[in-house]
Amino acid sequence: MDLGIAGRTALVLGGGGGIGGAIAQMLAEEGAKVAVADINADAAKLRAETIIDAGRQALALEWDLGELGAIEGNTRAIEESLGPVDILVNNTGGPPPSPVLGQDPTVWINYFQSMVLSVIAITDSVVPGMRSRGWGRVITSTSSGVIAPIPNLGLSNALRAGLLGWSKTLAREVAADGVTCNVVVPGRIGTQRTEFLDRAKAEREGKTVEQVSAASLATIPAGRYGNPREYASMVAFLASAPASYVTGSLVRVDGGLIASL
Repeated sequence: MDLGIAGRTALVLGGGGGIGGAIAQMLAEEGAKVAVADINADAAKLRAETIIDAGRQALALEWDLGELGAIEGNTRAIEESLGPVDILVNNTGGPPPSPVLGQDPTVWINYFQSMVLSVIAITDSVVPGMRSRGWGRVITSTSSGVIAPIPNLGLSNALRAGLLGWSKTLAREVAADGVTCNVVVPGRIGTQRTEFLDRAKAEREGKTVEQVSAASLATIPAGRYGNPREYASMVAFLASAPASYVTGSLVRVDGGLIASL
């Protein structure tokens, strides 16, 4: 299938990580010019170099999403190097494991700014251009915790859930202008973040990482963790021209993990 995004400019937040890196790579393989943004400058540079070495266009950006003042300068750099953003992939890092009760208010504020307000502000900065050109894609990656809250991921469950209402509302506001907005929910995807969470749970419960992973696998009908490229494939489709009538949706890429309808 021709996704129809060759020559489009994509901005992938968290593009140096496992899921974000796979998304950036796949969009580039489909011909998009990709801005790889990550708080880890080396990771962003490595991913951009991999894309460039494959004969595609990419730009690495060191971007701390908690610094809202960096948005204007970074989006300007993207426009000057690759062109205005047509595809925005909102993919943020997750907070550390924690209960929802008893967290200091400053912790809530800091993670709200880096995980929620940053997504809203960056989207606000690029969507007007999408509307004026009559084409755009806003894809927000969250967590299965927005559907079925995950124990001991209280901050993530609560903060990411707010992005569902925001994205659905935004989708209705911009649909007539050719801009789609969708949310993608990962299950257990094999990344460093998943490994970190498994290790943290093992330490917390006095088990081995292998025991924790085995118990996790037993809850997944597919019987395995997902590959980041499998997740990226869904994001790439939602970014495509053929997906122009898909908006305001929540799509699960979870191997059947989430039991609810």
